[in-house]
Amino acid sequence: MSRSKVAVLKTSPSSVLEDYGKLMRLADYKKHLSPDSDTVIKLNLSWTKYFPACSSQPWQLEGVVKTLLEDGCRKESLWPVENKTVVTNPVKGAVNNKWMPVLNRYGLGFTPLPDVEWVVFKPKAKLLMLDKIFPEGIEVPKMFLGKNVLHLPTVKTHGHSTTTGAIKNSFGGLLKEVRHYCHKYMHEVLVDLMLLQREIHEGIFAVMDGTVAGDGAGPRTMIPYVKDYILASGDSVAIDAVAAKMMGMDPMSIPYLRMCHDRKLGCANPGEIEIVGEDISNVNFGFEAKKSFVIWGDQMIRKGFLRPFEKILLHSPLMVWAPFASNVYHDFFWYPTVGGNRIKAFARTGWGKLFEKY
Repeated sequence: MSRSKVAVLKTSPSSVLEDYGKLMRLADYKKHLSPDSDTVIKLNLSWTKYFPACSSQPWQLEGVVKTLLEDGCRKESLWPVENKTVVTNPVKGAVNNKWMPVLNRYGLGFTPLPDVEWVVFKPKAKLLMLDKIFPEGIEVPKMFLGKNVLHLPTVKTHGHSTTTGAIKNSFGGLLKEVRHYCHKYMHEVLVDLMLLQREIHEGIFAVMDGTVAGDGAGPRTMIPYVKDYILASGDSVAIDAVAAKMMGMDPMSIPYLRMCHDRKLGCANPGEIEIVGEDISNVNFGFEAKKSFVIWGDQMIRKGFLRPFEKILLHSPLMVWAPFASNVYHDFFWYPTVGGNRIKAFARTGWGKLFEKY
């Protein structure tokens, strides 16, 4: 069995589109995406508003789409999609994160997953937790069945899962709006999602943007740092492991990566991964995953001292308080103050200036 391969390149605002082409070809993307199947381009929307490193970058989307079309993919076979959560809106997010100018330029549409048909999918694999969380059946988008999936995550930390990347990106594609029910068992659910993807998709590939990477209380209230890296791989576990190592973490100590590795769903041991492109042996961003006020509160309800109130607070009509509180904190308190200062600093960088051009 061949070793998992992860391609890593350094890039710049002036060369990023061409570099994405080099990256994908270096990672042998054609070997992982079946030419006989359509490809779902699963974008990553962690916030309806734009915040650096939070969601798929417009140059990430353009670099990928440009490469696919240059290499002979028909635009009719490409399906850019994103889902909603109780606190995000995919249509508004596609505008705020400047995906729409890219898609319009290349003649592609955008499909909000709440608008498509969802069907109950019965996996053959034995799951760890998803079938218990959704005993009435696991619903997935019907349009995903039999298609390739190409994930577009970013390099960042996450308060629920330590890091978030290619595997976690499927969380927003294969599960409905109520996927916050899974937060209590996040690591087990991410393993289940790898099992589901193997049965649902013809091929799986991931292209990760680390031009600006997020440290701290991800996936939203982070400190963005310019890092100028991009990554790609046909092994979602391996690319997430390499990103974790670059952030300064031991991938095998992160539960979802270790569990995927142990179940041979991919390789999480950096010593067993073939890394091509840049020499990243001495790369260490020194990142540390932290919990935002909202994620801390969520975990206290699900696992901590507020657990006796979990059912009434998060699984009843009273649940509307949670997204309301999250939106007030994130959109009306943190974003205009702390976030605003970080966005102003980002705007002065080369990547900030490139974002404005979109």
